[in-house]
Amino acid sequence: MLNLYIKTYCPYSIRVLEANEVIKAPLNLLDITINPDLKTELLAKGGDTQVPFLEDTERGVSMYESIDIIDYLDEHYGSGAEVTVKYVGNVCPID
Repeated sequence: MLNLYIKTYCPYSIRVLEANEVIKAPLNLLDITINPDLKTELLAKGGDTQVPFLEDTERGVSMYESIDIIDYLDEHYGSGAEVTVKYVGNVCPID
C-alpha cells in the first residue's frame, strides 16, 4: 500500500498529487488536517514534522521530500509518461 501523508493546501503535497495525475500510482491519501491522529502517526513513522511523507508498505520504503517522492513513484509505479513539476521547495511543516 502506498500511504501519502499530506496537507491538502500544502504546495509540496499538491505538487506530488499533480505529478501523480500522470504517474497514476494507487495512493492512499492521509490528510493530517482532517484527522489529527494522523499527525501523531506520521511523527512516529517518519520522525520529522513535515509533509508530504510517503510510505510504501509493500517495499518497506518511506521518505520525505516531494521531488524524491515523485521520482520514486515514477520509477516504481509510472507508465513511462513524462512527469514535469513546478519548483516550490520540498517539504511543508505539519505545524
